[in-house]
Amino acid sequence: MSAGSRGDSGDDPAKEIESLRAEIWRHNHLYYVLDAPEVPDAEYDRLMRRLQELEAQYPDLVAPDSPTQRVGAAPADGFSEVRHEVPMLSLDNAFSADEVRDFDRRVRERLGRDGDVTYCCEPKLDGAAISLLYEGGRLVRAATRGDGETGEDITANARTMPSVPLRLAEGAPAVLEVRGEVYMPLDGFESFNAGARERGEKVFVNPRNAAAGSLRQLDPRITARRPLAMYCYSIGRLEGASRPAGHHAALAWLRDLGLRVNPEIRRVNGVEACVTYYNDLLVRRAELGYEIDGVVCKVDSFAEQDELGFVSRAPRWALACKFPAQEEVTTLLGVDFQVGRTGAVTPVARLEPVFVGGVTVSNATLHNMDEIERLDLRVGDSVVVRRAGDVIPQVVRVIAERRPRGARRVSLPTVCPVCASDIERPEGEVVARCSGGLVCAAQRRSMILHFASRRAMDIEGLGERLVGILVEQELVHDVSDLYGLSVDTLAGLERMGEKSATNLVNAVRDSRETTLARFLFALGIREVGEATAKSLARHFGSLDAIVAADESALQEVPDVGPVVAHHLRAFLDQPENLEVIARLRKAGVRWEEKVVERASLPLAGETWVLTGSLEAMTRDVAREHLEELGAKVAGSVSKKTTRVVAGPGAGSKLRKAEAFGVEIMDEAAFLQFLRDHGVG
Repeated sequence: MSAGSRGDSGDDPAKEIESLRAEIWRHNHLYYVLDAPEVPDAEYDRLMRRLQELEAQYPDLVAPDSPTQRVGAAPADGFSEVRHEVPMLSLDNAFSADEVRDFDRRVRERLGRDGDVTYCCEPKLDGAAISLLYEGGRLVRAATRGDGETGEDITANARTMPSVPLRLAEGAPAVLEVRGEVYMPLDGFESFNAGARERGEKVFVNPRNAAAGSLRQLDPRITARRPLAMYCYSIGRLEGASRPAGHHAALAWLRDLGLRVNPEIRRVNGVEACVTYYNDLLVRRAELGYEIDGVVCKVDSFAEQDELGFVSRAPRWALACKFPAQEEVTTLLGVDFQVGRTGAVTPVARLEPVFVGGVTVSNATLHNMDEIERLDLRVGDSVVVRRAGDVIPQVVRVIAERRPRGARRVSLPTVCPVCASDIERPEGEVVARCSGGLVCAAQRRSMILHFASRRAMDIEGLGERLVGILVEQELVHDVSDLYGLSVDTLAGLERMGEKSATNLVNAVRDSRETTLARFLFALGIREVGEATAKSLARHFGSLDAIVAADESALQEVPDVGPVVAHHLRAFLDQPENLEVIARLRKAGVRWEEKVVERASLPLAGETWVLTGSLEAMTRDVAREHLEELGAKVAGSVSKKTTRVVAGPGAGSKLRKAEAFGVEIMDEAAFLQFLRDHGVG
């Protein structure tokens, strides 16, 4: 229980009981009526258990209207009321194997049994309970649980759900009321939220809220668009047929009538089998495709259930065995910013340690600044943290009512916490990034691998494992250090040897002679791919000219718009990046520099397409030759295409070119064309 729930009660049990009742009723109203829960189930459970403990200790203080004597809250306006002829009661909870064994002991004592009791175990779905009433095999009414005695008529909404049969199979009784749980499958939940984000709409916090909120839409057409499903778990009223002997048999009968029953339900013998079932489902919880928050164990025999009877709010023959909470409340102590291998700056919540989802959590992801703004998150806030299975813990909402005075807003740092380079977040972009690509230690491995890749500096033999070793042993701090590596240094590394070391040193030496386009691409500037690097090299002719160009001048280059120009300037405005380039030059890295007027090239203004396979050269080489002659090489054929080079295996692009009347050239003609123009 949070400290705030009991802070004013002192040692007076009557005051504490009254305070707990008020708090629980408030949460009931938020959950059942407004569909806006404020705290996770774990905190609600603690409030209820504390109230139960106090009322057990002081029975004279028990009141008829206490939350322990009822299930939930009154139905909301907007739906007609439904009176449940057989109350839809809730279950007592257990949170450990010992509590399950105590439940079994009480059952056996009441039944006067020495031997094992047969139980029916089933997943406890985390959704919304409803009742379906069938008369003559036809669905005539659906209702929410409400407060257990009175619910809301949601017949129109239930009829939209594919998993709710409108008519039962042959042999249905005259009257059958069946209870079940409506839930939203995890894949449907993720898909729905993704669509809502794209449309700028509110997203659901979790699948349970999604299911409950979807059922209570006044417009059934909205419910019909939600990915809802239902599993049936018990019978309420039954007329015109004999009741099966036990719960497991009843569920099998419901299945035969065409109602969905969970396939994970098992009939087991003895309490230890119940504990085993619990442990097995806890392990497989993340694989089920829907959320569960525990298992339910029920005495299987209906005769034994009748003998055991009920207490005021729950049956004595059933128990909900809750899993470790996936949501908990804790305090946000601060927000740290981490830099990923691509330079993305990600906020991470630093939390007061809290046990959730089976582990102690002290950090949680916040994704980006937009998420912080959406949550209205401030340092000092009470926050709900969620951890489902192996998923990284995340902050799902703020409890604004508990916000302390002086809670501090979170702002994005202006410089990288790793290398002190500027952090940039262009307008319209979600992710903030460090601009110190060549010098930021967080980006070092990915930067070196990109720099050495085949289409960049083409340093053969410098793979991911070796780069990791060079970085870990601090032999390479930035890409310029590659050119100072010696055979002796490399030969002493794990799994290298003198021959491998010599080959790598030679590959590094050979990479010193390159082109300006390759060098620009190797620098790893955001949005500057191979094609853009070539356009920049052709337009400016020298690196110094590119460094001196402002954003307006950069945008004069084909393929360079405002975004690319901004990223180029952000990179080149960092002195540390220019220092690394200077060190590369000092190490002997050279590139051909020349200014070529693109308009004067023979294929200027033409668009070519390559399709099929070429035997004399790769398509990448063919592309380079065409771009050298001034052509733009596109990936698709249109009426504006100048020529198509079609090698063996050409398919739809060739057919499209024929349909448009575009000139088609085979490989032999293409090779001759290149020779005629002095390339290839």
